[in-house]
Amino acid sequence: MNPKVKSVRAVEDYKLIIEFSNNEFKEFDVTPFLDKGIFTELKNKSYFKQVKVAFGSIEWPNKQDFCKDTLYLLGKSISTPLMLQTNKTTASHITNGSK
Repeated sequence: MNPKVKSVRAVEDYKLIIEFSNNEFKEFDVTPFLDKGIFTELKNKSYFKQVKVAFGSIEWPNKQDFCKDTLYLLGKSISTPLMLQTNKTTASHITNGSK
């Protein structure tokens, strides 16, 4: 059984950075789905960014979704995403600067 989605963030080029319950991070490219049925609405970048975790997977306001298995199996494994590394560095600088 594949792990559940713990967090999701929409990034450039219709990609999602997903953290799973086993603490793995994967990048999922939504581009191949954008011309298919209900997923065409995801071409609107502001709408695309409204993705959220729901029931161990992800969904958008109008109920477009991907199951956790699709996200996990088709997602590309990545190390800790740059955005999280940046946040840690920033937090470290703030902590060190306040001493």
